[in-house]
Amino acid sequence: QVQLVESGGGLVQAGGSLRLSCAASGRLFSSYAMGWFRQAPGKEREFVAAIRWSGGNTDYGDSVSGRFTISRDNVNNTVYLQMNSLKPEDTAAYYCTADPNLPPVYYRRWTKWDYWGQGTQVTVSS
Repeated sequence: QVQLVESGGGLVQAGGSLRLSCAASGRLFSSYAMGWFRQAPGKEREFVAAIRWSGGNTDYGDSVSGRFTISRDNVNNTVYLQMNSLKPEDTAAYYCTADPNLPPVYYRRWTKWDYWGQGTQVTVSS
């Protein structure tokens, strides 16, 4: 069993930056995939980024590629999402997710992931 707790959300002006953190408890093996999704009111849950716990196989959603960076800290069992050049359309609840052995081909499908955090709200003002 894995528990995920997100933090770091808040209100930021367009063009600004935020860093989200996801603290994971429980046993995480190198095969684990870690990811971020987001969901705005009335919209589908959208893939943001994913990474293998061992550090490889990163992937990014088309709308955030080049602006967001996912990373992990194995010592502190934490996954980060660095978000730069934020836009009002990035406003959403951001969710951390984990899966014991999800192949990269499934990263973008939120129904394939096993564990979810409660989410943290990001609001970008124009």
